[in-house]
Amino acid sequence: MKRDGYISWDEYFMGISKLSGMRSKDPNTQVGACIVSEDNKILSMGYNGFPIGCSDDEFPWEREGGTLETKYAFVTHSELNAILNYRGGSLAGAKLYVSLFPCNECAKAIIQAGIKTIVYECDKYADTPSTKASKRMLDAAGVRYYQYTPTGREVTLEL
Repeated sequence: MKRDGYISWDEYFMGISKLSGMRSKDPNTQVGACIVSEDNKILSMGYNGFPIGCSDDEFPWEREGGTLETKYAFVTHSELNAILNYRGGSLAGAKLYVSLFPCNECAKAIIQAGIKTIVYECDKYADTPSTKASKRMLDAAGVRYYQYTPTGREVTLEL
């Protein structure tokens, strides 16, 4: 007889998404993403950070200031990183697990990549124009999204 208490697919992939976010060097926001095939195989992962070749020590991490003095003009979000990191064929029909609801720019990439489902942990920017635009586009394109429901299970990694 199989054991009880094993984790669900949503727990597993959201956990991987959150672990991926721990790679981010952003001092304020660490977001991770994990893209999964329809048969629950991991296709790609990503986290928010600067593009390859752009030094984490030379580009700004600030949240306030002029456009070129903040991170916003330079950081690649986790969802886009996961899409760009994918080395296979099509992402059509895939599911995206992400720790923060996608912005409008990431929503465009998600839709264009053919991802059909988003499972997100947090939607703290729900009232912003970016997130409202994101949801409008996702709804129009038929991309399903739902919030991950934590189980309260604690996982500890000793590294």
